[in-house]
Amino acid sequence: MGDSADRRVDFRTEPARYQHWRIELDGPLAKLVLDVNEQGSLFNGCTLKLNSYDLGVDIELADAIQRLRFEHPEVCVVAIVSGKDRVFCAGANIRMLATASHRHKVNFCKFTNETRNSIEDATAHSGQRYVSLIEGTAAGGGYELALATDWIILADDGSSAVALPEVPFLAVLPGTGGLTRVVDKRRVRRDLADVFCTLEEGVKGERALKWKLVDELAPRSQLTQRLARLVTAAADGPSVQKGVPLPPIQRRETADGLEYPAVRVELADSGRSATLTVRGPESCPACPAELAAEGGEAWALRAARELDDALLHLRFNQPELAVILLKTAGDPVVALAYDSLLADGGGDWFVREVQLLWARVLKRLDLTACSLAGVIEPGSCFAGTLAELALAADRSYMLDGELPGVEGEATLALSAANLGWYPATNGLTRLRARFGGDEGAISAAEGASGRPLDAAEAERLGLITFAVSDIDWQDDLRLFVEERLSFSPDALTGMEANLRFAGPETMETKVFGRLTAWQNWIFQRPNAVGPEGALQRYGTGQKHVYDVTRV
Repeated sequence: MGDSADRRVDFRTEPARYQHWRIELDGPLAKLVLDVNEQGSLFNGCTLKLNSYDLGVDIELADAIQRLRFEHPEVCVVAIVSGKDRVFCAGANIRMLATASHRHKVNFCKFTNETRNSIEDATAHSGQRYVSLIEGTAAGGGYELALATDWIILADDGSSAVALPEVPFLAVLPGTGGLTRVVDKRRVRRDLADVFCTLEEGVKGERALKWKLVDELAPRSQLTQRLARLVTAAADGPSVQKGVPLPPIQRRETADGLEYPAVRVELADSGRSATLTVRGPESCPACPAELAAEGGEAWALRAARELDDALLHLRFNQPELAVILLKTAGDPVVALAYDSLLADGGGDWFVREVQLLWARVLKRLDLTACSLAGVIEPGSCFAGTLAELALAADRSYMLDGELPGVEGEATLALSAANLGWYPATNGLTRLRARFGGDEGAISAAEGASGRPLDAAEAERLGLITFAVSDIDWQDDLRLFVEERLSFSPDALTGMEANLRFAGPETMETKVFGRLTAWQNWIFQRPNAVGPEGALQRYGTGQKHVYDVTRV
């Protein structure tokens, strides 16, 4: 069986190409029907039985969630249902997990977590309430999918059940936030959660309702009626204009990287470092209505989608990538005007969805397991929304002076975008998190919003790490890359993940911090993935053998 990591994964898709999901629209209701093609796995020879999923299934789900937000804003309830009889979803495919590389397992869990978070984000901010109708068994990742929705209806038929059986069956943890959502989101008592997570058969009916594992029970004959009631309640609001189609992402692979209309990726050091450049807008629409008329070709939407695709491509297809130099290009004046337009159109649904998309993409950048450095030089466009790239970086270098052949000096400019549009995983703006609660520094930085800052002032305000002279510019960047390439990638990943999420802990930081850290370790332990481990022997008829030493 071949690891999908041996193949290049393409995250671009559309409903006409789906193998595993269907979108069924009925006015304010959309059904996302999970009907997995058993032979449609990204892994050669892997059969996706019982609506189990691999990365390919989740790529389609992520696309569907985003399309509903942009193309069908009239939808107010999204119901996740099964297209198969007597099974909701068996979770991540076990044979896929058993044979996948460690890197693929960890990245797979990270992507599925990001996708579940986008479900909750749509419920919280886009007026699209997600509900789950569970007929049959929702086990492991299948129940975790339901946990991401706002309301869970379980068929009261004596057989339908919810379960998180990873610990007793596989010697791993639920990989998509199940432990966190059970106790933090659903407020299940810790002792009951302990029992639930060690029950191989799961929990059914009244017990599931009493333990708060589901929100409602209904006979199979009444599931449609209960769903209709939720739609009626949610649809009692103002109507929304027609949606905006999402065109295919235009990407060209070059000899040394990727080229999009607004994004360029250049690989170096045998694929261990990359320069990622985002081009700012060339012009600014006159009003929000003109922005909406541009639709899927509007710079703000297109650039966000291209950056997202580039980050996912690098995450899954460049296994040895260690360093990303973040650059921008364009006119900062136009970029600031674009942010002013978005601020003026804050009540428009399309503008809101564009801002929410940028917030999700920037979180994806935060969660990228590479060293990130902002490179601010003459010709850069680190202004407003694009300044978030520098604020997201682990450190930033800004040229203090001029470059031969390039007119002008480097500038950095903040806008309203940096003051609240794009909260990070910890719930804080990157600007506020940067200064660790120092209100004086935060106030000074916010007070400089709206005007270009040179290297000296940006350094004084604490918005960059280093202001570098033209004499030292190339050497400092080279030494940074060389140093980062010389360190242990494991130690760097752990260090960066700890430092990037300073501030309060949220459900998201728990999922990506605690869960990912533990699962990363557990996925390498012999009790799970060794020759006699539970993940390897599951379904073979052979009993697992554990090293019983607690570590």
